[in-house]
Amino acid sequence: MLKTTVAAATAGAVVFAPMAPLAQEVGRSRDPLSISIGQNDTFTRVEFGGVIGVRSRVSREGDKVVVRMGTTAAPDVSRLRVDPPAGVKSVETRMARAGGTDLILTLEEGADARSGVADGAVWLNLYAPGKAPEGGDAAAPQTTKAVVPVRAESSEQKTVLTFDWGAPVGAAVFRRGDAVWIVFDTAARMDMTGAKALGPAKDAHWAAGPGYTAMRIAAPEGLGVSAQGQGGTWTVTLGGVQSAVEGVEVDRSDDGAPVLVAQMAGATKAIWLTDPLVGDRFAAVTALAPGKGYAGGRRTVDLTLIPTAQGLAIETGADDLKIEAAGDLVTLSRPKGLTLSAPTAGLETGDQAADAPKRAAYPALIDETWATTGEAGFSDRYRRLQDAAGLETIAASDNPRAPIEARMALARFLVGSGLNYEAIGVLNALIAKAPNLQGEPEVRGLRGVARVGIGRLEEAQVDFSGAALTNDPATKVWLGYIASEMGDWEGARRNFAAGASVIDSFPKEWRARFGAAHAMAAIQLNDLPAAQQLLAYVFSQDAPAIDQLTARLVQARMFDLNGDKDRALAIYKAVARAPLDGIATPAKLGAISLELDKGAITPDQATAQLEQLKWRWRGDATEMAVVRKLSGIYLQQGRYREALDALRGAGKRMAGVPGAAEVQADQSNAFRALFLEGAADGLQPVQALALFYDFRELTPIGADGDEMVRRLSRRLIDVDLLDQAAELLKHQVDERLDGVAKAQVATNLATVYLMDRQPEKALQAIWGSRTTLLPAAMNSERRALEARALMDLGRFDHAQEVLDRDQSNPAREVRADIFWKQQKWADAAPVYEARLGERYKTTTTPLTPAEESWLIRAGVGYSLSGDRAALQRLNARYAPFVAGARSGAAMRVALDDSLSGVAGAGDFANLSSQADTFVGWVNSAKQAFRKEAEAKAAA
Repeated sequence: MLKTTVAAATAGAVVFAPMAPLAQEVGRSRDPLSISIGQNDTFTRVEFGGVIGVRSRVSREGDKVVVRMGTTAAPDVSRLRVDPPAGVKSVETRMARAGGTDLILTLEEGADARSGVADGAVWLNLYAPGKAPEGGDAAAPQTTKAVVPVRAESSEQKTVLTFDWGAPVGAAVFRRGDAVWIVFDTAARMDMTGAKALGPAKDAHWAAGPGYTAMRIAAPEGLGVSAQGQGGTWTVTLGGVQSAVEGVEVDRSDDGAPVLVAQMAGATKAIWLTDPLVGDRFAAVTALAPGKGYAGGRRTVDLTLIPTAQGLAIETGADDLKIEAAGDLVTLSRPKGLTLSAPTAGLETGDQAADAPKRAAYPALIDETWATTGEAGFSDRYRRLQDAAGLETIAASDNPRAPIEARMALARFLVGSGLNYEAIGVLNALIAKAPNLQGEPEVRGLRGVARVGIGRLEEAQVDFSGAALTNDPATKVWLGYIASEMGDWEGARRNFAAGASVIDSFPKEWRARFGAAHAMAAIQLNDLPAAQQLLAYVFSQDAPAIDQLTARLVQARMFDLNGDKDRALAIYKAVARAPLDGIATPAKLGAISLELDKGAITPDQATAQLEQLKWRWRGDATEMAVVRKLSGIYLQQGRYREALDALRGAGKRMAGVPGAAEVQADQSNAFRALFLEGAADGLQPVQALALFYDFRELTPIGADGDEMVRRLSRRLIDVDLLDQAAELLKHQVDERLDGVAKAQVATNLATVYLMDRQPEKALQAIWGSRTTLLPAAMNSERRALEARALMDLGRFDHAQEVLDRDQSNPAREVRADIFWKQQKWADAAPVYEARLGERYKTTTTPLTPAEESWLIRAGVGYSLSGDRAALQRLNARYAPFVAGARSGAAMRVALDDSLSGVAGAGDFANLSSQADTFVGWVNSAKQAFRKEAEAKAAA
């Protein structure tokens, strides 16, 4: 079973998934990366073992725990994904920018994680919310002493100093010249009363700074030093028999970056100090007990690592050296990287066959001689190189300094022969054995070249972006080619120019490919003279037919832009006959576009050919170009659904392909044109609604998206699709808006609910969107809607309270309807007449349906209340409108003063039904929606 550290054991016994103990240990020793998982009631433990696993780095980024592993092959984390540990929200992997793979565990709120190194593995403890131990382990928090007593026990041969801190603190102990330094990561005052006699040492001086305490002891250079720690007590021995120092390993970063990484369990912080006698500046990195030190010494151009009895010590003359202590790793770096020797500098020199492929002049250069097979042929050469590489691999399993020449020779041969998958396999296996070889320029260069060869451009970019290849001109050429393939035309030209001096050193087929890619970048940036010169260079290379045809496509594009359409069309048609779909498809696309522009084919013929072409070649920028052309024609024909279907089919599936961003933009622009700029106004409202719902993911975030929804809802209201309009508006209110904007749309939603005779929902919309500082007109409108909803529910008194003293036209109209429903005829009739205002003065214009309803109700109200004088006044004013009215008979009866005080409510029942003010209100609400839309369109 998996071993545990003392700290882990205190948290509980670990119960692991069923696994044979022997099989587990064997898997750890042989696999470059092994991941073991176990759990108990308190936490889940994940351990990363193997030569790669033990070098894993654990860091925390907010709620994410990131484990960086020095392998580009994604590890098997299926168990973690399918059954995440308690407290873990999600598990994913991603490729690290500088190489390697990141395992990302997103923690739930309140969850926690701890990590460390023990028993040849990196461990990670994951705690569910509320179950993490306080402090560094399960023990109760302890507080260090403000005054630390120091005791000294001296003899002629040695002195033992004891520092009693009372709680765990980090320490660093080392010698510089004729002095021993003892540095702690906590500030305190040293009580030296018990340390007067120092034996062979003398002159102990201490000083406290922000977050640290340092002591300098003058000691003869031959006097050894050792340190031991337990809990909150540190013991430093000067003289005597010096114990072996171990526990700190320093090597360059596994991802190949020009940094040094020290593995030191319990590292706490880096402390910069100044030697009071020498005056120079150095750093001490403290670590918690038990004791661990760095036995070796290491000197680079930028820094010197001092041997230590505890912790780490660094001397440097650089002002910008950065030291980061995180968990069990200490990283030493500079902004532009450390100056380090190549990872292969410490390897043994191997015996290499005389005819083995030799290193090229530049790390990312393909030598034309690599593919040479000799008289014996390909199989014989491949077998001999493979056998030599196999023997070297066997030797490397027991000897970390074993040479890599045979394996690199095999990789060169495979790259030169175009066997790129096989080359990647050889190089990945090499890196798996020695992760720091990612910093070897040729390893990164060859793998980047092979990845370009199989179309993995983003992975190749990661390899070529390594610091080891920064000054390699051949790498610039590859970066230019990648930029061109990804549509970064400016980046392509810039990088091609930076690597121009070595392009002629590549094989002829690659010279042709680079020239064609550079010419296309020049064309896209409208530098046609440069493109012409580059194409002439390509045609002079005697490259294979496929590369010549590719260049011809670029040439046709240049002729098209120059206005020589006939010549461009002739080239496109000639290349389209090639039996290679990857070349014939873009040529056919170019021919269709030119023939459509010239009128040689109709749009329907063009779309038929493009539909076939869309399935002929898939998965790259050519398909994107076909889809964009096809959708553009569909949009011009008003075939909106076909256009959006074509764009959506390509956009999501190939998000990382060059041209995908343009396809996404085309989708958004088409959707915007349909629902914001009026292109969909010619569709039936039901068709427009169906189209919107089918592609609603294209609705933009923000004001434009909100306006789209409101415009569509107004169209639905016009044709009485009130449920659908309410659904659109409700989504806006609940999910997208706040403040005044939410109140405005909620007002529209309440209106729709009232039009659909759903007063309860109307009240919910009004009450759920209340806010302060609304415009007075909006407040008045919302009061009227709330009162109308309460009226429809029969809560007349409450409705009157809401209206209060509001004398706006909407409020007066609702107030009149309330009086009418309460059969308060004497109160209702004057309000209806007041709504008409001085309308009687303009007899040349017929009354609107709403005005006829108000007039009829005013007349009936005066009749039922017996107000004959008011009815006669009303008749005198509005009698001229009766002849041309829609409800002339009803108006004639309502204005008849002979019925005043004689007829009852039952006699006027049929007449009142013809004067339904609700219908008039609905019509006026629809008209208000239309006016709002027209006003925004005009703006």
